[in-house]
Amino acid sequence: MNHLLPVILCGGSGTRLWPLSRQHYPKQMLQLAGSHTMLQATALRIDKAFLPEGWQLELPLIVGQEECRFLTTEQLLQIGLKGVRILLEPVGRNTAPALTIAALTAIADDTDPMMIVMPADHVIKDEKSFQQALTQALPLAESGIVVAFGVIPTSAEIGYGYIRCGEAITQDGAVQLTAFVEKPDQDTALQYLADGHYLWNSGIYLLRASVWLNQIKRFRPDILLACEEAVSEGTNDQHFIRVDREAFMDCPSESIDYAVMEPLAHTDREHKLCAVQPLNVGWSDVGAWNALMEIGEKDNNGNVLSGDVLAMASKGTLVRSENRLVACIGMEDVVVVETADVVLVAHRDHLHLVKDAVAQLKSAGRTECDIHRKVQRPWGSYDGIDEGHRFQVKRIVVSPGACLSLQMHHHRAEHWVVVKGTAKVTRGIEQFLLTENQSTYIPLGVTHRLENPGLVPLEIIEVQSGAYLGEDDIVRFEDNYSREAVPSINHVADLVVARDSTPTPQQMS
Repeated sequence: MNHLLPVILCGGSGTRLWPLSRQHYPKQMLQLAGSHTMLQATALRIDKAFLPEGWQLELPLIVGQEECRFLTTEQLLQIGLKGVRILLEPVGRNTAPALTIAALTAIADDTDPMMIVMPADHVIKDEKSFQQALTQALPLAESGIVVAFGVIPTSAEIGYGYIRCGEAITQDGAVQLTAFVEKPDQDTALQYLADGHYLWNSGIYLLRASVWLNQIKRFRPDILLACEEAVSEGTNDQHFIRVDREAFMDCPSESIDYAVMEPLAHTDREHKLCAVQPLNVGWSDVGAWNALMEIGEKDNNGNVLSGDVLAMASKGTLVRSENRLVACIGMEDVVVVETADVVLVAHRDHLHLVKDAVAQLKSAGRTECDIHRKVQRPWGSYDGIDEGHRFQVKRIVVSPGACLSLQMHHHRAEHWVVVKGTAKVTRGIEQFLLTENQSTYIPLGVTHRLENPGLVPLEIIEVQSGAYLGEDDIVRFEDNYSREAVPSINHVADLVVARDSTPTPQQMS
């Protein structure tokens, strides 16, 4: 039995689609096209019904950020994918190390699966044609060839890298891969389009795990060595696989193309060890707001509208509302994106400056470049709805059966009011239930925990008051999600005595 393993790469910094994407909420988590987020659509992209006889489709293997692990899990559960292994990168090291730790993990159970490697943040409109192209490429990959998927260009795009194609290899359209080409200028892109031998580089690959490991050893043994140490010294936490932080930080940062594909195409032209399978599937990497304009459904005036939007006398404009009515009058070639805490208004000719705006905000210490006002947590979410001098108000939603960590705060007290559902409250040595319209008070320095024992989401309003209200003022004693905790609850007395000291940063609640 042959095994096909989808390997989904979930990197990205969340800058070019800001403010919808953020550092800790990258674009693959967004629902930008269709009924699923881009991560969900990628995880569902391979249909086992398309695979030839003798092939078994495995659950995806995800390589992603530590900070997004619970959100990734939740999105996969929403589409019925349970028990998916998630490889956690302590730091970003580009795609070559990510694929290497995935391949090492894939062969750990003495199998050598075929890997279909896909970025999590791409859109493919024609899923059936993609699956057909994958099926056509399987025999090539079985023979030890690395298959890259190249997109048939529809325009002289300067934002993509290109693949130069050679002679035909199969009757299904696969061709020899002769070179990778950097992002061109406009004149060069027009030449590529007219030439007909250049395809957009999709970043999607099909190859056996052992083939990748052999090639990375051949061209970049330093990457392989660092990844082998990171994996061997790693730990498993339920379905999370954590590679060793120090070893992975020592790994060079390099892309799949630079590390292996470019030297492989250059040195092995006679042996034809890499090939290209053309794609004509409505592909986009949704790299910026202009890309969303291209794939979005347009009205009669060429506008792409999403959410509660009123557009009058406007054309060629993208307007996206997440929370409230957005009215645009007399707009042309403009992008307007509304979120709970940020509104972006930009002319389409200047969207390349969005990344610079995020960098400027980051240098100023603004949190809007990192997180949304509504923050996802493994137990649910919280939304900061108001704040002022020495107070902060949050709307907290706890999923059925979930609970927050047993914790205390050095610098703040909390008032909880239940607005929906039933809350089980631990406050010091007390435990009690609260229902709608009931409330409680958590004094500063008292251990506490909030749980939802019910079958519907629990919603509470939390009012925090105190000298310091930062999310790093949390000391954990017990946690269901393996986040940092102090060694023993017996330390509570010492911690309460020391509560006026400067807090040690902990993970957010």
